[in-house]
Amino acid sequence: MEWKKVIVNQYSKDGTSLRKIRSFVRREGRLTKAQKNAIEECWPRMGIDYQQENLDWKKIFGNENPVILEIGFGMGASLVEMAKKSPEKNFVGIEVYTPGVGACLALARNSNITNLYVIYHDALEVFEHMVPDDSLNKLQLFFPDPWFKVRHHKRRIIKVEFVEIFRTKLQIGIGTFHVVTDWKNYAENIVKVMNFVSGFENVSEHRDYIPRPDDRPITKFEARAYCLGQEIWDMKYRRTA
Repeated sequence: MEWKKVIVNQYSKDGTSLRKIRSFVRREGRLTKAQKNAIEECWPRMGIDYQQENLDWKKIFGNENPVILEIGFGMGASLVEMAKKSPEKNFVGIEVYTPGVGACLALARNSNITNLYVIYHDALEVFEHMVPDDSLNKLQLFFPDPWFKVRHHKRRIIKVEFVEIFRTKLQIGIGTFHVVTDWKNYAENIVKVMNFVSGFENVSEHRDYIPRPDDRPITKFEARAYCLGQEIWDMKYRRTA
């Protein structure tokens, strides 16, 4: 694994370069010594390099336990906490912020976590090429970038195209998508998009929001939002077809 910025070019049939809107852009950041050491020490054991072929979860984890995948785990505190509390489940985190990857690996190592792996790559490409169909028990997306300016809404990760892709990765009748945001406009947009895509059932009896589930830890970001009087919206959908 080479920890440096990578630019991926795509080309049309006539050789013209195409620009693709990505869900994330790798952000190098400044690594602390502890984060750098954690990456060097733990990546061979807990890291999954990007590849253009499906992963084998049974081979990776050595068991057939349910797989929970989280997109954008930040510094990894809540993801590691969930993995620690649920050793009977397998966890995978996707992140593009290098210090976050290092912090997560350090926390997992210090907590003796063995049911967690990390992928350092763009989430859209990971889902397109690496995640097998019908293989995820749960997909988590907590506090994605809201891109609150209207001209930037096209950069939001929750779009019909991506939802249709990850729907096929969830187990039919079992797999759930849990998304959380502190932006009302984004929450309303997510509900609109999810209601538009067929094959999902909103687990909320009102087809909108649910109370925070006990298995979702409150992050420092969320605690600060509560202190500021901001609302938090949890949404959960189950794949039905």
